[in-house]
Amino acid sequence: MVAIKEEVVAMEEVEQKSEVKVERSYEEKCSLMIPIAKPLATRKLAKKLYKCNKQAVQAKGVRRGTKEVCKSLRKGEKGYVIIAGDVSPIDVISHFPVLCEENKVPYCYVPCKADVGASLNSNMPCSIVMVLKKDEYKDKYKECLKGIKELPSIF
Repeated sequence: MVAIKEEVVAMEEVEQKSEVKVERSYEEKCSLMIPIAKPLATRKLAKKLYKCNKQAVQAKGVRRGTKEVCKSLRKGEKGYVIIAGDVSPIDVISHFPVLCEENKVPYCYVPCKADVGASLNSNMPCSIVMVLKKDEYKDKYKECLKGIKELPSIF
């Protein structure tokens, strides 16, 4: 009887340890990124982007996921695109920088898809997001757009 109680206590401890998530620093997240992830948002810009995402979700000004973003870009919708830098396999998002440049839509990479998903009030990670221009959050939108345009371009 005592042995069973000890096993139950040990199993509960293991479950508690597995639920604790380790928060990685920005530099650690950057070290796990794919090689094509340029231009990369700075830590400060990434936080601004996440805050704008939260407001955009409430105003329904967000397209999330590869299918929706691709469709929006082909339709000619304007906004900016945030791409997660730790997507695997890389082929899932490798065509988006070209699509964005053809449609003159600014884009940038952020280190972690889990952070992008969290900024959209979702428990699921999200690999790519397009934030559309709306009046409800236009000040933050302009700030983020300016920050993305100031990033060094690779072309």
